[in-house]
Amino acid sequence: MQSALFRLPATPASTELVANYFRTLGDPTRRRILGLLPAQGELAAGDVTRQLGQPQPTVVNHLACLRWCGFVTTRCQHRVVHYRPADPRVAATLDLAQELLDDHVDQVAACCRIPEA
Repeated sequence: MQSALFRLPATPASTELVANYFRTLGDPTRRRILGLLPAQGELAAGDVTRQLGQPQPTVVNHLACLRWCGFVTTRCQHRVVHYRPADPRVAATLDLAQELLDDHVDQVAACCRIPEA
């Protein structure tokens, strides 16, 4: 029997999947984590935690989300988990989003229709 955590609808709607994709990227902590990871290379989870200045359980939860959704991959060395970007297109997507935001920053800042996180 599948647990509810792993149960997918028979045919997930593309719009729902895209919305979940962007919700993953929309979290400020996950955005900061992705920004910390070098394009070529990796960081240990402890390094990410130190650089963010947030509690280790919080950072590990965000790293797990990013890994689960395919944004990062891991490599274990003894007891240390190292994280690296899974796909260079993620960085390109984030760069494009920043360019779009730069063109519309006033509208986005003033928008009262976006729910608070």
